[in-house]
Amino acid sequence: MTTSPEPISYDLHAAQRDYDRISEALGYLGDNWRDHPDLDAAARAVGLSPHHFQRVFSRWVGVSPKKYVGALAHSAARDALADGANVLDASFEAGLSGPGRLHDLFIAHEQVTPGQARNRGAGLAFRWGAAPTPFGTGVFLVAPRGLSALAFAELDIETAFSDLQSRYPAARFERDDKLANHWSLRIFRGDDQPIPLALYGTPWQRQIWRALLSIPPGQTASYRDVAASVCLPKAARAVGAAVGANPVSWLIPCHRVLASDGRLTGYHWGVSRKRAMLAYEAASA
Repeated sequence: MTTSPEPISYDLHAAQRDYDRISEALGYLGDNWRDHPDLDAAARAVGLSPHHFQRVFSRWVGVSPKKYVGALAHSAARDALADGANVLDASFEAGLSGPGRLHDLFIAHEQVTPGQARNRGAGLAFRWGAAPTPFGTGVFLVAPRGLSALAFAELDIETAFSDLQSRYPAARFERDDKLANHWSLRIFRGDDQPIPLALYGTPWQRQIWRALLSIPPGQTASYRDVAASVCLPKAARAVGAAVGANPVSWLIPCHRVLASDGRLTGYHWGVSRKRAMLAYEAASA
């Protein structure tokens, strides 16, 4: 005798209705974010009460409407600063009344001031170069105090370097492949001496990168695990952003971080390379 499946207590019509409204809300906020609409205005635009709109939007998008608008404003201001705008002009580009509010926005999103974001790398002198590694061609960025970045290139070394260079737009760079080869040997031949790192991320990013260093070789952790290790168990999404910004592959082992269901998920230098790194460590454990 065939038993009918139990009915699923999920209202597909309600889900469809919520999707339509959130899609409409995203369009409204995308068109009007420079005006920084408040919760009442955004809810009214999609025909919901403020309380219901806040709850549905936060469930679908992962952040509140206010934080979503703040993220759009922060992104616009950061692009303006990267294009050479001063802090006052970037404030207006973000729809803000002045530098004071822009300062608060950047502190909330990056824990750096707008001036620090605009001048990232100012006064720094890096040497960079390419060298072979067990995982393909490595591109190394070296500061006077130590290694600042290790990326991997497929065929185009210049593209990999440009990715690193964009992190420090105001710095000076000099190519030195011999130095890169020295660092590759030091890292991958098993030098017993600790590798000095010179990291220039935000305080939040450096906190997460230090947490990654506590994951032993041959083991993995989820983004939620990393968030819990810094006493912020609900910050897995923000942890993911900091992990993705890690400039020093392999040594700061972001390849050991997996999705909660064990999937490899995205990796800045390719999922196949991430898989190879995990297999390499497992074989060496």
